[in-house]
Amino acid sequence: MLGFLHTAAGHVATFEQLLREQDATVSSRHVVAAALLDEARAAGAVTPALARRVGDALGELVAAGARLVVCTCSTIGAAAESAAVGVPVLRIDRPMAERAVALGPRIAYVAALASTLAPTAALLRDAAQRAGREVVLTEVLCGEAWPLFERGDLEAYYDAVAGAARDAAAACDVVVLAQGSMGPAAARAESPVPVLSSPRLGVEAAVRAYARLRP
Repeated sequence: MLGFLHTAAGHVATFEQLLREQDATVSSRHVVAAALLDEARAAGAVTPALARRVGDALGELVAAGARLVVCTCSTIGAAAESAAVGVPVLRIDRPMAERAVALGPRIAYVAALASTLAPTAALLRDAAQRAGREVVLTEVLCGEAWPLFERGDLEAYYDAVAGAARDAAAACDVVVLAQGSMGPAAARAESPVPVLSSPRLGVEAAVRAYARLRP
């Protein structure tokens, strides 16, 4: 089966639907570990101890039979990707980063959590290095958006993120929405440049990778 590690319960339905749209025959299992994101926010970074707990959460999915695991949280994505759990681990935002690097050198990345900024910048630089490209990154912290998400006001959350993306678009070639929860904001941005979100691109890549693992 294909496993998903989330740090917000609301992601379960979103990613299950995306998976069904891509391949309805793939079985799945979802684990929600909100405490991992809470700990990263409190520490301001992913500590070695937290990285071990990320590995433990991934291991839970592997023990249940996952042949590939997708981590849908950008903040802990690097720790998930580097965890040695015996099966491939895909961070949901890597396919988005690869697409962004291909679209142009000036990349703005929008986050609603400060803890997501550094991991996203590192991912974009890594994707650029692997592609042999130079990039100029601009970070955009839309801090007012996250409280909206936390209290369930998703329409206002998407609008706030879309506004931040639209403002950033004037000085870049592509805008990246750093958090999976931001997906619907991409269509609302009405931007003159592409605005990328990670969920669909990530699930498409995961399904392709999973298909290669099938006997």
